[in-house]
Amino acid sequence: MYPPELVAPMKEDLTSVGFQELTTPEEVDNIVKNTEGTLLMVVNSVCGCAAGNMRPGVKDSLKNSEIKPDAMATVFAGVDSEATQQARNYFLPYPPSSPCIAVFKNGKLVHFLERHHIEGVTAEMISENLQQAYKEFA
Repeated sequence: MYPPELVAPMKEDLTSVGFQELTTPEEVDNIVKNTEGTLLMVVNSVCGCAAGNMRPGVKDSLKNSEIKPDAMATVFAGVDSEATQQARNYFLPYPPSSPCIAVFKNGKLVHFLERHHIEGVTAEMISENLQQAYKEFA
C-alpha cells in the first residue's frame, strides 16, 4: 500500500480530466456492466517508467480525438487493491499488468494495452493508439 500523499497527484492527473475513481469491486462492476457505448478504463500506477508516459498519453488522446469515450474510469494498483483485482477480472485473458489501459464497448473488452505496450514508448504513441481505438469502437 502506497502512502496517500504519494499517489494523490497521480490520481488527480486522471480525475482532473474527468476520470471516475473506482475504489471498490462494486463500483468496477457497475461501470463495466452499465456503460452503454465505450468505456476507457485505466489501471494507474506509481511506475515512473511506464505510467509516466501513460497518463500524458491518455490525456492527449482525449484532447486530440474528435471521438471520445462515453465513460472513463480508473483504479490504482497497489492502492485500490480489491477494485484493481475486479477490473483485472474483466481484462482476462490478459495477465495482471500495471499500468494498463482497456477500452470496453457495451461491457465487452475490445482493446487492451498491457504494460509492455506502454513501457518504453512515447506519450504520443500511446495517444495515437487510443485515438485509433476510439475511432474503431465508437
